[in-house]
Amino acid sequence: MKFQIQREDLLVPLQTIIGAVEKRQTISALANVLVRADNKTLSFTATDLEIELVSKLGMVADEGGETTLPARKLLDICKALPEESNISISADNDKALVKSGRSRFSLSTLPANDFPALDKINTVAEFELPQKTLKELIDRTSFAMALQDVRYYLNGLLLEVSSGSIRAIATDGHRLSYCEKATDCDVAEIKQVIVPRKGVQELVRLLEDSDALLKMFLGTNHIRIEVGNIRFTSKLIDGRFPDYNRVIPEDGNNLILAERDSLRQALVRASILCNEKYRGIRLVAKDNLLLLQAQNPDQEEADVEVEVTYSGDTLEIGFNVNYLLDVLNVTDATKVQAALRDSNSSCLLTYPDLPDCQYVIMPMRL
Repeated sequence: MKFQIQREDLLVPLQTIIGAVEKRQTISALANVLVRADNKTLSFTATDLEIELVSKLGMVADEGGETTLPARKLLDICKALPEESNISISADNDKALVKSGRSRFSLSTLPANDFPALDKINTVAEFELPQKTLKELIDRTSFAMALQDVRYYLNGLLLEVSSGSIRAIATDGHRLSYCEKATDCDVAEIKQVIVPRKGVQELVRLLEDSDALLKMFLGTNHIRIEVGNIRFTSKLIDGRFPDYNRVIPEDGNNLILAERDSLRQALVRASILCNEKYRGIRLVAKDNLLLLQAQNPDQEEADVEVEVTYSGDTLEIGFNVNYLLDVLNVTDATKVQAALRDSNSSCLLTYPDLPDCQYVIMPMRL
C-alpha cells in the first residue's frame, strides 16, 4: 500500500475517528486505525467494539492495499508536521514508513485481518433527516443520561421514531429530559433504540447545525448514521426503557414563569453556599417572588430573591440545583415555566419558545 496525501486531508479524518480508539484496549489491534486504499477511495476505520467510525476520502492510491497503523501516533505525527505538508505513507509487511519533507517515521503495523469488525446490521428502518434536527435532540436531552447506573438501560439515550416525528428521552431516575421534532420519516410502527453514552458523545461531535441531510439506519442491535463521507455505527443497549409518559406530570396547577437568564444567575449565586455533596437548594414561591435558599454544614447560608410571575399559595420545595441549572443551560430562550402540584411532587419545566421540550425534576428533602 502506498499513497500521497496533504497533511490537512489526513488530519481531518483522523481527528474525526480518534474518539473510537480505545485507550485501554484488551486487543492490540483496537489501538490502531484500519487504512484501506484503492484506485477510488482512501478509508480510515476505528472501533472499540461498541462504536465504529469510518471516514472516506476520494483519491487514487499509488498502490492499493490495507493495513492498520497506530492511531494516536499517526495523529500526533500529522499534528506535528508543518501546515500544507505533503505526506507519503507506504506499508509493507509489518512496517509502515511515513515521510514528509526531511522527516521520516517508521511505524509498526498489524495485519488488516486482525482488525475487528462490528456485526452486520439487520436494518428494520431507514430514513433521512437534517443534521441540526438530530443535533438539537441530543443537545437538549443527553445531559440527563445516567452515568454507570446498575440499571444499564439508563446509561444511554432513547431515540423513538414514529411516522412524522422523532423523539429523544434521557433519565437517570432523578430527572428526565424529553424533546420531539417533526420529520418526514415514515415507519410502519414505533421504533425505539437506546444508544449508549459513548455513542451519543461521539455522534454529536460529527453533527453540524446544518440543514444537510443525514441517513439513519435502525437495526435490531445497531444504529448507523451516515453524514457526508463519515459513517457512524454503534451497538445498542439491550433493555426496556421506562415508560416516560408516566413520569411527565400533567396536573401541576401552580405555575411559575421566570426570565430564564435571571433565574439561572440567581441559582448560580445561591449555589455557592450549597452542601457540596447533595447540592440541595430550597425554593419558596409567593406573591410574584421566588426565594432561593441554600445552606451548608458550616452553618453558612445564602438567600437570593428573583422576581417571577406567580399568584398561587406559598409553595416551598427542594431540588438539586445542578439539575435545575442543566435545564436552564440547554437553550437561550427568554422565558421558562415551572409547573408544580405541591411541595412533594415533581417539577415540570418547559419553555414557551420550545413547545417540543419538557424536563421533569424530582424534589429532594432538605
